[in-house]
Amino acid sequence: MPRLQIIIASTRPGRVGLPVAEWFRDRAEAHGGFELDVADLAEIALPFMDEPNHPRLQKYEHAHTRAWSERVAAADAFAIVMPEYNHSFTAPLKNALDYLHVEWQHKPVGLISYGGVSAGLRAATAIKHPLVALRLVPVTDAISIPFVARLIDDDGRLEGNAPMEQSATAMLDDLLRVQAALRPLREPAAEAAA
Repeated sequence: MPRLQIIIASTRPGRVGLPVAEWFRDRAEAHGGFELDVADLAEIALPFMDEPNHPRLQKYEHAHTRAWSERVAAADAFAIVMPEYNHSFTAPLKNALDYLHVEWQHKPVGLISYGGVSAGLRAATAIKHPLVALRLVPVTDAISIPFVARLIDDDGRLEGNAPMEQSATAMLDDLLRVQAALRPLREPAAEAAA
């Protein structure tokens, strides 16, 4: 079964990203097409890039980089749960992407953005350039959640709605199809690294 890594891009205390990711994880479990790995950047706590060698070389000197490399390499697809900060994506997300290079290649990525009136769409648009530079393949289907704070219940859980549910199913279906189509491109890279 292919592995979907759900990346929580917000690291600040009280973040909405955690309930959004939990809601999406539940949708992905119900979908049944993937083995799941939730990668919370707040828990992973990568320092700002501290590797002396370019990530393309995969000559990692730090245990935190090797652990992140193994985790990302094991994934076949990604879903990034991301807020919008100042019309863009978070620094911890960019840092996590920049740590690696080969491990990201030829894998699809879905975007789950949230915020106020803009639903994080400017951040979702801005992150596409770095994703494509890493040879990740953003899928068209996405989840955009406007006024996300209004959807958090008294227990701190996200209450989804019909459009969100439909978007989640469409994105998961697309991630499943695209990861399968890209698999032949990933296999030679995996064999070369072995």
